[in-house]
Amino acid sequence: MNISSKLPNVGTTIFTVMSALANEHKAINLSQGFPNFDCDEALKKLVASYIKKGHNQYAPMPGVPALRKNLIQKISNQYGANLDPDTEITITAGATQAIFTAITALIRPDDEVILIEPAYDSYAPSVKVNGGIVRTYQLSAPDYKVDWKAFSRLITSRTKMIIINTPHNPTGSILEEEDLRKLETLTKGTDIIVLSDEVYEHIIFDKTDHQSVLKFPELYSRSLAVFSFGKTFHATGWKMGYVVGPDYLMREFRRVHQFNVFTVNTPIQYALADYIQKEENYIHLSEFYQKKRDFFANRIKDSRFDLLPCRGTYFQTVSYAKISDERDTDFAQRMTTEYGVAAIPVSVFYNNKKDEKVVRLCFAKTEDVLEKAAKLLCKI
Repeated sequence: MNISSKLPNVGTTIFTVMSALANEHKAINLSQGFPNFDCDEALKKLVASYIKKGHNQYAPMPGVPALRKNLIQKISNQYGANLDPDTEITITAGATQAIFTAITALIRPDDEVILIEPAYDSYAPSVKVNGGIVRTYQLSAPDYKVDWKAFSRLITSRTKMIIINTPHNPTGSILEEEDLRKLETLTKGTDIIVLSDEVYEHIIFDKTDHQSVLKFPELYSRSLAVFSFGKTFHATGWKMGYVVGPDYLMREFRRVHQFNVFTVNTPIQYALADYIQKEENYIHLSEFYQKKRDFFANRIKDSRFDLLPCRGTYFQTVSYAKISDERDTDFAQRMTTEYGVAAIPVSVFYNNKKDEKVVRLCFAKTEDVLEKAAKLLCKI
């Protein structure tokens, strides 16, 4: 049978490749972005209790009403936005499904979508499979800041969407209030939609406030913001997230969502509805991960790696330029096979494979694992 692939240049993700290599060589896996510790026992007990209570059938398509209501209250407390739980929020099967659904709902063939690279690897394929055209703005090490004047030159009459990500994976950089103000000005009076990936909203460091599109009414009026329970509650395997946006965009999102997954895990939704009512269950997350960031950075500060700024997420990027002139993909493989630590080469997050001799390390690990990894890294 002759099949013409919609994504002919897409292979196995780098995360799968590096994790498999780490398993093969029994290396410490700091490549894939998930914790090696469990979620809160209280949350697991809530899930079990709702399973036992019989909440095991389909939830409403937009999500369990109590969860949507409590999330809207959380958003009001955190960002000052007063939103409608019936029309401006939908519970999703993780953030990646939300991103794919948003792009599918809003991007038509030949629409242009601007990505800020290095970019999470699901963005571009999601655009391409829907017939969209990817335009890229490239950030550069070490600070990975956006020059909005240069960025504005990418905007054309065919620009339909801009995708932003803050705190940013893989670089650990953040967008500040000034950045969001400039984006608001750039898009005002246009038909451009902003898709804002904010899954690390609670993992931001040094007493910095997360700048969500939900804080800026003009920007919010054209935005869909995506969030992740998995990142916030150490439960990435549950694949639970949500998307927030004005009613006219949410209507389009739900038109696709209902034929994509329709609805998501019912007992977990009920459990989360209870769990998020206590701010104590998430407001200390930045402090929790900052201790890990600082612990890991302190252990590798005397290595030959140069640490790049990490202002959010649970990823530390490091430059190995003083160690080798190899391509980052080759160096990351050699780190795994010869030195026993798996990392992600940052060039894979660029369309043109821009190589700045930088790799990404995940510090969402227990201190004993970070200690062992640091000792190995200091030997390189």
